[in-house]
Amino acid sequence: MSWLDLQGKTVVITGAGGGIGQALCRGFSAQGAQVFALDRNDAALEPILTELSGAAQGIACDLSQGAEIEAAAAQVDAAGGADILVNNAGILRPGPLQGIAEADWSAMLRVNLTGYLLTSQAFGKAMLARGEGALVHIASIAASHPQPASGAYSASKAAIAMLSRQLAQEWGPSGVRSNCVSPGLVRTPLSEAFYADPETKARREEMVPLRRIASPDDMTGATLFLASRHASYITGQEIVVDGGLSQSLMGLVPRPGYS
Repeated sequence: MSWLDLQGKTVVITGAGGGIGQALCRGFSAQGAQVFALDRNDAALEPILTELSGAAQGIACDLSQGAEIEAAAAQVDAAGGADILVNNAGILRPGPLQGIAEADWSAMLRVNLTGYLLTSQAFGKAMLARGEGALVHIASIAASHPQPASGAYSASKAAIAMLSRQLAQEWGPSGVRSNCVSPGLVRTPLSEAFYADPETKARREEMVPLRRIASPDDMTGATLFLASRHASYITGQEIVVDGGLSQSLMGLVPRPGYS
């Protein structure tokens, strides 16, 4: 038995075909959990399903479609129901608020916020009935630090943090915990373009006290911990995994003679 004691647990991971999603699938599988990997893109799931070779099962599921979420939950319930839900899926439609189209704003909220609620409801039914379970929502430091020219991204991530706390309040009496992990700068296939230029990469690294950009694997430890029995008295909380970036504001202020 590993320290985390996740052997035999059933975990549902949304957005499992992305960089962080695939790392989460590996992390939970390595701890002996049965993984249900959800993504709207079947092809994106193929690499991780092949890699895990039977330890994970893929389900095509678009979080903007409530009927698809319910169908995925029915499939998981038929296998005994979820013990853990990791809400990781998300989209970004960039643009300044002055000109962001209503359709783009609504699409981001539909996936990044409403999708998190609907998956919590659908997969949480089994947890509430069992009187035990864990929700871990992947938010962002953009929830607390507005990210310009990113449309509804920061607003949606801030709302996820509040949704998590509200779920913690309402579902705590039934034994279900809800917490957030908020990444900082993470190098994934979607963000790889930012690191193609060595100068941009160096400038980004210089902003982070630990002097490196996170990999998707850096998000797994906090997520696994919050899902495990060792976090059984932790709910309604947020773990920031950003290498100290969000604590760097005062370090940017010029102080002649001190820096």
